[in-house]
Amino acid sequence: MDTYAIADEVRREGYAVIERLLSADEVQAIRSALSPWLRCEKMGRNDFEGFRTERVYALLAKDPEFARIVEHPDVLEVLDERLLPAYLLSASLAINVHPGETPEGFHRDNDGGPFADTSRIHGVSTIWAFDDFTADNGATEILPGSHLWTDERPVDGDPRAIPVTMPAGSVLIFTGAVYHRGGANRSDSTRLAITPQYCQSWMRQLENMVLAVPPERAAWYSPRLQALLGYSVRDPGFMGYVDGLHPKRLIDPGYVGRKARGERS
Repeated sequence: MDTYAIADEVRREGYAVIERLLSADEVQAIRSALSPWLRCEKMGRNDFEGFRTERVYALLAKDPEFARIVEHPDVLEVLDERLLPAYLLSASLAINVHPGETPEGFHRDNDGGPFADTSRIHGVSTIWAFDDFTADNGATEILPGSHLWTDERPVDGDPRAIPVTMPAGSVLIFTGAVYHRGGANRSDSTRLAITPQYCQSWMRQLENMVLAVPPERAAWYSPRLQALLGYSVRDPGFMGYVDGLHPKRLIDPGYVGRKARGERS
Protein backbone atom coordinates (compact mmCIF):
# COMPACT_ATOMS: atom_id res chain seq x y z
CA MET A 1 0.00 0.00 0.00
CA ASP A 2 1.36 3.42 -0.98
CA THR A 3 0.65 5.34 2.22
CA TYR A 4 1.92 8.66 0.90
CA ALA A 5 -0.18 8.44 -2.29
CA ILE A 6 -3.34 7.77 -0.29
CA ALA A 7 -2.58 10.57 2.17
CA ASP A 8 -1.93 12.90 -0.77
CA GLU A 9 -5.25 11.93 -2.35
CA VAL A 10 -6.99 12.83 0.92
CA ARG A 11 -5.19 16.18 0.86
CA ARG A 12 -6.09 16.92 -2.78
CA GLU A 13 -9.56 15.40 -3.23
CA GLY A 14 -10.69 15.32 0.39
CA TYR A 15 -11.07 11.54 0.51
CA ALA A 16 -9.67 8.16 -0.55
CA VAL A 17 -10.88 4.55 -0.42
CA ILE A 18 -8.86 1.45 0.45
CA GLU A 19 -10.77 -1.60 -0.68
CA ARG A 20 -10.95 -4.93 1.17
CA LEU A 21 -8.57 -3.93 3.95
CA LEU A 22 -10.34 -6.44 6.21
CA SER A 23 -10.69 -10.11 5.37
CA ALA A 24 -14.10 -11.79 5.33
CA ASP A 25 -13.24 -13.46 8.66
CA GLU A 26 -12.33 -10.09 10.22
CA VAL A 27 -15.55 -8.53 8.97
CA GLN A 28 -17.55 -11.37 10.50
CA ALA A 29 -15.68 -11.18 13.83
CA ILE A 30 -16.47 -7.48 14.19
CA ARG A 31 -20.09 -7.98 13.12
CA SER A 32 -20.42 -10.69 15.77
CA ALA A 33 -19.01 -8.38 18.46
CA LEU A 34 -21.51 -5.69 17.45
CA SER A 35 -24.58 -7.89 17.10
CA PRO A 36 -25.63 -7.82 20.80
CA TRP A 37 -26.04 -4.05 20.53
CA LEU A 38 -28.11 -4.07 17.32
CA ARG A 39 -31.60 -4.91 18.53
CA CYS A 40 -33.61 -2.06 16.96
CA GLU A 41 -34.19 -0.75 20.50
CA LYS A 42 -32.50 2.62 19.96
CA MET A 43 -33.21 4.29 16.64
CA GLY A 44 -32.17 7.84 15.81
CA ARG A 45 -33.70 10.75 17.70
CA ASN A 46 -33.80 13.30 14.86
CA ASP A 47 -33.41 13.74 11.10
CA PHE A 48 -29.63 13.77 11.36
CA GLU A 49 -29.29 10.55 13.36
CA GLY A 50 -32.04 9.04 11.22
CA PHE A 51 -35.34 7.73 12.54
CA ARG A 52 -34.64 4.43 10.77
CA THR A 53 -31.00 4.20 11.77
CA GLU A 54 -29.41 2.49 14.78
CA ARG A 55 -26.33 4.12 16.30
CA VAL A 56 -24.10 2.39 18.84
CA TYR A 57 -21.65 4.61 20.71
CA ALA A 58 -18.66 3.99 23.02
CA LEU A 59 -17.65 0.88 21.08
CA LEU A 60 -14.29 0.45 22.79
CA ALA A 61 -16.04 0.15 26.17
CA LYS A 62 -18.12 -2.72 24.80
CA ASP A 63 -15.70 -5.13 23.14
CA PRO A 64 -11.95 -5.09 22.40
CA GLU A 65 -12.66 -6.50 18.92
CA PHE A 66 -13.32 -2.95 17.70
CA ALA A 67 -9.70 -1.99 18.31
CA ARG A 68 -8.90 -3.92 15.14
CA ILE A 69 -10.18 -1.04 13.03
CA VAL A 70 -9.62 1.93 15.35
CA GLU A 71 -5.87 1.30 15.38
CA HIS A 72 -5.52 -0.49 12.05
CA PRO A 73 -1.86 0.10 11.16
CA ASP A 74 -2.47 0.87 7.48
CA VAL A 75 -5.02 3.55 8.33
CA LEU A 76 -2.91 5.04 11.12
CA GLU A 77 0.00 5.34 8.68
CA VAL A 78 -2.21 7.51 6.47
CA LEU A 79 -3.37 9.56 9.46
CA ASP A 80 0.24 10.01 10.58
CA GLU A 81 0.93 11.74 7.25
CA ARG A 82 -1.92 14.19 7.85
CA LEU A 83 -2.25 14.68 11.64
CA LEU A 84 1.11 14.24 13.37
CA PRO A 85 2.75 15.27 15.70
CA ALA A 86 -0.21 14.10 17.79
CA TYR A 87 -3.88 13.27 17.41
CA LEU A 88 -6.77 11.68 19.31
CA LEU A 89 -9.71 9.41 18.64
CA SER A 90 -12.62 11.85 18.51
CA ALA A 91 -15.50 9.39 18.06
CA SER A 92 -16.13 5.74 17.32
CA LEU A 93 -19.63 4.54 16.57
CA ALA A 94 -21.58 2.04 14.53
CA ILE A 95 -24.29 3.19 12.12
CA ASN A 96 -26.82 0.65 10.88
CA VAL A 97 -29.08 2.18 8.23
CA HIS A 98 -32.42 0.40 7.80
CA PRO A 99 -34.52 0.20 4.64
CA GLY A 100 -36.58 3.32 4.07
CA GLU A 101 -34.09 5.68 5.69
CA THR A 102 -33.90 9.11 4.06
CA PRO A 103 -30.61 10.88 3.27
CA GLU A 104 -28.85 13.00 5.86
CA GLY A 105 -28.18 16.64 5.20
CA PHE A 106 -24.74 17.42 3.84
CA HIS A 107 -22.38 18.31 6.66
CA ARG A 108 -18.75 18.52 7.70
CA ASP A 109 -17.44 16.55 10.66
CA ASN A 110 -15.57 19.75 11.54
CA ASP A 111 -18.85 21.66 11.84
CA GLY A 112 -18.32 22.02 15.58
CA GLY A 113 -15.54 24.54 15.01
CA PRO A 114 -14.39 27.34 12.72
CA PHE A 115 -11.87 25.27 10.75
CA ALA A 116 -12.38 25.05 6.98
CA ASP A 117 -9.23 22.99 6.37
CA THR A 118 -8.02 25.25 3.61
CA SER A 119 -4.53 25.50 5.11
CA ARG A 120 -4.17 22.31 7.14
CA ILE A 121 -6.17 19.28 8.20
CA HIS A 122 -7.58 19.37 11.72
CA GLY A 123 -9.48 16.09 11.64
CA VAL A 124 -9.82 12.91 9.60
CA SER A 125 -12.82 10.58 9.61
CA THR A 126 -13.02 6.97 8.48
CA ILE A 127 -16.01 4.85 7.54
CA TRP A 128 -15.58 1.07 7.49
CA ALA A 129 -18.05 -0.91 5.40
CA PHE A 130 -19.49 -4.07 7.00
CA ASP A 131 -21.93 -4.52 4.14
CA ASP A 132 -21.27 -3.73 0.52
CA PHE A 133 -21.91 0.00 0.04
CA THR A 134 -24.14 0.55 -3.00
CA ALA A 135 -25.96 3.52 -4.51
CA ASP A 136 -29.24 1.92 -3.38
CA ASN A 137 -28.50 1.00 0.25
CA GLY A 138 -27.29 4.34 1.59
CA ALA A 139 -23.64 4.55 0.59
CA THR A 140 -21.94 7.67 1.92
CA GLU A 141 -22.12 10.53 -0.58
CA ILE A 142 -19.08 12.80 -0.92
CA LEU A 143 -18.57 16.20 -2.55
CA PRO A 144 -15.00 15.88 -3.88
CA GLY A 145 -12.85 18.93 -3.23
CA SER A 146 -15.35 20.53 -0.86
CA HIS A 147 -12.76 20.51 1.95
CA LEU A 148 -11.26 23.51 0.15
CA TRP A 149 -14.48 25.51 0.07
CA THR A 150 -14.71 28.59 2.27
CA ASP A 151 -18.11 30.25 1.76
CA GLU A 152 -19.73 27.79 -0.64
CA ARG A 153 -22.37 25.40 0.73
CA PRO A 154 -23.92 22.33 -0.90
CA VAL A 155 -27.61 22.09 -1.67
CA ASP A 156 -29.90 19.12 -1.17
CA GLY A 157 -29.43 16.78 -4.10
CA ASP A 158 -26.23 18.57 -5.16
CA PRO A 159 -25.33 17.09 -8.58
CA ARG A 160 -21.63 17.14 -7.73
CA ALA A 161 -22.08 14.53 -4.98
CA ILE A 162 -20.96 10.98 -5.69
CA PRO A 163 -21.89 7.79 -3.79
CA VAL A 164 -18.83 5.99 -2.42
CA THR A 165 -19.55 2.42 -3.43
CA MET A 166 -17.20 -0.17 -1.97
CA PRO A 167 -17.24 -3.83 -0.90
CA ALA A 168 -17.51 -4.94 2.72
CA GLY A 169 -14.15 -4.75 4.49
CA SER A 170 -13.21 -1.49 2.77
CA VAL A 171 -12.56 1.88 4.40
CA LEU A 172 -13.31 5.43 3.29
CA ILE A 173 -10.85 8.00 4.67
CA PHE A 174 -11.76 11.68 4.43
CA THR A 175 -10.84 15.02 5.92
CA GLY A 176 -13.27 16.38 8.48
CA ALA A 177 -13.92 19.43 6.28
CA VAL A 178 -15.25 17.55 3.25
CA TYR A 179 -19.01 17.78 2.80
CA HIS A 180 -20.68 14.38 2.93
CA ARG A 181 -23.86 12.61 4.01
CA GLY A 182 -25.35 9.17 4.50
CA GLY A 183 -27.45 8.31 1.47
CA ALA A 184 -31.03 7.05 1.35
CA ASN A 185 -31.51 3.32 1.82
CA ARG A 186 -33.83 2.29 -1.00
CA SER A 187 -32.93 -1.40 -0.69
CA ASP A 188 -34.60 -4.12 1.37
CA SER A 189 -31.54 -4.72 3.59
CA THR A 190 -29.68 -2.83 6.31
CA ARG A 191 -26.33 -1.15 5.62
CA LEU A 192 -23.83 -1.40 8.48
CA ALA A 193 -20.77 0.82 8.99
CA ILE A 194 -18.42 1.77 11.81
CA THR A 195 -16.91 5.26 11.81
CA PRO A 196 -13.82 6.02 13.91
CA GLN A 197 -13.00 9.74 13.69
CA TYR A 198 -9.77 11.48 14.70
CA CYS A 199 -8.74 15.03 15.54
CA GLN A 200 -5.71 17.11 16.40
CA SER A 201 -4.78 16.59 20.04
CA TRP A 202 -5.49 20.21 20.99
CA MET A 203 -9.13 19.92 19.87
CA ARG A 204 -12.01 18.67 21.98
CA GLN A 205 -13.14 15.15 21.05
CA LEU A 206 -16.73 14.64 19.86
CA GLU A 207 -17.13 11.82 22.38
CA ASN A 208 -15.58 12.24 25.83
CA MET A 209 -13.39 9.17 25.48
CA VAL A 210 -11.92 9.01 28.99
CA LEU A 211 -15.48 8.85 30.36
CA ALA A 212 -16.78 6.58 27.59
CA VAL A 213 -13.79 4.23 28.01
CA PRO A 214 -12.76 4.44 31.70
CA PRO A 215 -9.33 3.26 32.93
CA GLU A 216 -10.42 -0.32 33.66
CA ARG A 217 -11.57 -0.67 30.04
CA ALA A 218 -8.66 1.29 28.58
CA ALA A 219 -6.35 -1.25 30.23
CA TRP A 220 -7.49 -3.74 27.56
CA TYR A 221 -5.67 -1.81 24.87
CA SER A 222 -2.23 -1.09 23.44
CA PRO A 223 -0.28 2.01 24.51
CA ARG A 224 -0.99 3.53 21.08
CA LEU A 225 -4.73 3.12 21.45
CA GLN A 226 -4.65 4.34 25.06
CA ALA A 227 -2.95 7.50 23.79
CA LEU A 228 -5.59 7.92 21.07
CA LEU A 229 -8.33 7.69 23.70
CA GLY A 230 -6.74 10.55 25.63
CA TYR A 231 -4.62 8.75 28.21
CA SER A 232 -1.74 10.85 26.94
CA VAL A 233 -0.33 14.37 27.04
CA ARG A 234 0.61 16.79 24.32
CA ASP A 235 3.95 18.55 24.49
CA PRO A 236 4.86 21.31 24.85
CA GLY A 237 2.61 22.30 27.71
CA PHE A 238 1.74 18.91 29.22
CA MET A 239 -1.82 19.28 27.90
CA GLY A 240 -4.10 16.58 29.28
CA TYR A 241 -2.59 16.05 32.73
CA VAL A 242 -4.67 14.73 35.67
CA ASP A 243 -3.96 16.12 39.14
CA GLY A 244 -0.56 17.23 37.87
CA LEU A 245 0.34 13.75 36.60
CA HIS A 246 0.35 11.87 33.31
CA PRO A 247 -3.14 10.36 32.72
CA LYS A 248 -1.56 7.00 31.87
CA ARG A 249 -1.08 6.60 35.63
CA LEU A 250 -4.85 6.13 35.94
CA ILE A 251 -4.29 2.84 34.11
CA ASP A 252 -0.85 2.00 35.44
CA PRO A 253 0.07 3.71 38.75
CA GLY A 254 3.71 2.78 38.18
CA TYR A 255 3.90 4.44 34.77
CA VAL A 256 7.01 6.57 34.23
CA GLY A 257 6.97 9.02 31.32
CA ARG A 258 9.69 9.26 28.72
CA LYS A 259 11.16 12.44 30.19
CA ALA A 260 11.47 10.78 33.59
CA ARG A 261 13.21 7.92 31.80
CA GLY A 262 15.66 10.36 30.27
CA GLU A 263 14.30 9.96 26.73
CA ARG A 264 14.07 12.95 24.41
CA SER A 265 11.25 11.64 22.19
